[in-house]
Amino acid sequence: MNVRFSGIADRGKVVGRDEDGVVTFVEGPIPGDVADVLVWRKRKGVYQGQTLAYHHFSEDRVAPKCSHFALCGGCKWQHMDYQAQLHHKQVVVQNALQRIAKVDTTVMEPILGCEEIFYYRNKLEFSFSNRRWLTTAELNAQVSNKENVLGFHKAGAYDKLIDIQHCYLQGGLSNDLRNKIKELAFEQKLSFYDNRAHTGFLRQMVVRTSELGETMLIIGFGEDDAPLREKFLDAILEAFPDLTTLVYAINTKLNDYLFDLEMITYFGKGFVNEQLGALTFKVGPKSFFQTNTRQGNSLYTIAKDFAGLTGQENVYDLYTGTGSIALFVADQARQVVGIEEIAPAIVDARENAKVNGIDNVIFYTGDVKNVLTDDFAKKHGRPDVLITDPPRAGMHPKVVEFLLALKAPKIVYVSCNPATQARDIALLSATYDLVRSRAVDMFPHTHHIENVALLVLKD
Repeated sequence: MNVRFSGIADRGKVVGRDEDGVVTFVEGPIPGDVADVLVWRKRKGVYQGQTLAYHHFSEDRVAPKCSHFALCGGCKWQHMDYQAQLHHKQVVVQNALQRIAKVDTTVMEPILGCEEIFYYRNKLEFSFSNRRWLTTAELNAQVSNKENVLGFHKAGAYDKLIDIQHCYLQGGLSNDLRNKIKELAFEQKLSFYDNRAHTGFLRQMVVRTSELGETMLIIGFGEDDAPLREKFLDAILEAFPDLTTLVYAINTKLNDYLFDLEMITYFGKGFVNEQLGALTFKVGPKSFFQTNTRQGNSLYTIAKDFAGLTGQENVYDLYTGTGSIALFVADQARQVVGIEEIAPAIVDARENAKVNGIDNVIFYTGDVKNVLTDDFAKKHGRPDVLITDPPRAGMHPKVVEFLLALKAPKIVYVSCNPATQARDIALLSATYDLVRSRAVDMFPHTHHIENVALLVLKD
């Protein structure tokens, strides 16, 4: 069936309509493309499928920079002009506010794009595997997938990896580290992890870089073999004398998650220093930190501007994480009170408050819906400004209900999901007006969008 695509949707898909007006979601095309689609799912009058042949290519198509683009899937929109990406992301936010929140979208300000659309991430995770993901042509040619590779998992393939030579997501030492580590592994004849048998010496690597030029490398070992480990880590340090810190973990679990394990510092101080605005942050192996530091600074600047602080305000910061927003606004507030469910994040927040000499911020550990109570508000006073930066699911209904009763004069709502943000704005609309909104693109070439909204208490 012939489909004309017009916009982007969640999870990197593009949305269009066929000749009969049926809404169709497909991964691969970009808005402006026209293609025949093989429909493999029909549900509630909406189709999902895959392209068979293109009749017309969008004027916004560009050549993807990365040689892995066709396979990797990490950068869904690298074949779309960046200004077009920004336009469609702005439309996504506008549609959410109009259709879900049912508010006036003339308050929307232009989306803020990234100055750097490549090498913008400060953290990347790679995996080792003894099986490589094969292309359709390789499968048809019966090429063996038994090959030691270091790279990214293909979506839906837990046991096979795309071997990465150069990734445009992270700069600094990242690509050199990954390629040299693979070379050293071959030289030392080390085994790569087998996700089916759960055996193998080398399992994961994580690279953290900072705007201050510091680099942390984390290696996850699938086996605890001290002589092999030390020889390998020493070789890395010899090859990279500028490495700031080298950390390892022993991961013999069935799952790949590293950050519930003990992190052992093999070399260096065990953390990197990062700069966000005028603040310095200690970022450790398990730290939760904004993945795009430069654009994170822009996001927080917008939130601070929306808050309109004068130095006299009592501020609540819900879902504070490592306290980055709380610390960022503290210099223009009388007091900031942060709440976060994840205990290690609050440990980082308190440490970074000390590092920066900030003493007007208080942090609490616990689920926001349980911590934010009448007694809490009596203890800390009614907030003049309430900042909330919830996870993708948005705020819990109990939190929204409490905010309606609390009646802070201003709410600054930072969101990574325009749909759930719009849902919460609709729930708050009886008491609050949306007066400002600005989208921020934190992750070029992906469908992810941040949006900052300012809600003001009605008279």
